[in-house]
Amino acid sequence: MLPKKTILKIFKETGAFLNGHFKLSSGLHSGRYLQCALVLQHPKYAKLLCAELAKKFKKENPTIIAGPALGGVVVSYEIARALNCRSIFAEREEGKLKFRRGFSVDKSDRVLVVEDVITTGLSTNELISLIREAGAKVIGVGSIVDRSNSKIDFGARFNSLIKVKVDTYSENKCPLCKKGIPWVKPGTRR
Repeated sequence: MLPKKTILKIFKETGAFLNGHFKLSSGLHSGRYLQCALVLQHPKYAKLLCAELAKKFKKENPTIIAGPALGGVVVSYEIARALNCRSIFAEREEGKLKFRRGFSVDKSDRVLVVEDVITTGLSTNELISLIREAGAKVIGVGSIVDRSNSKIDFGARFNSLIKVKVDTYSENKCPLCKKGIPWVKPGTRR
């Protein structure tokens, strides 16, 4: 098992643990942000972290690993490689997650849903609904980082490599806004 301190060291060494003022995909604000893309751009770290996460779901024998674009694409691929199964992703079309590019699931599939970072679980739950509407079974949810600060019910087992507490604020209660510090929006859901 990869120790939490090793994982955090990788995030810090790659510049993926950011400080500033961020408007998250959820609309909440935060003074810290984990930019997994800065870690996953390094194949050795993508392979290491995703293989570690794959171990947590090996017994469930998934047939497909699915992630929401953009954060779940590399994670899905690397976990699928480790578990020797298909990797697919859903992407937004007119604001809704959809399978495109010929990707699909069917009633015989056992799907593991994965993400780089889970904060509110909105995209993850949207993908789970898409999979279940197609009749496939969701056998679990995995993420490299869980920064949800609470327990999210996905209706399936949830596991992450690390849990990181990062304070978030509504815009009207954000201390960084009150200080006049401009925010940036690093996420992908618009």
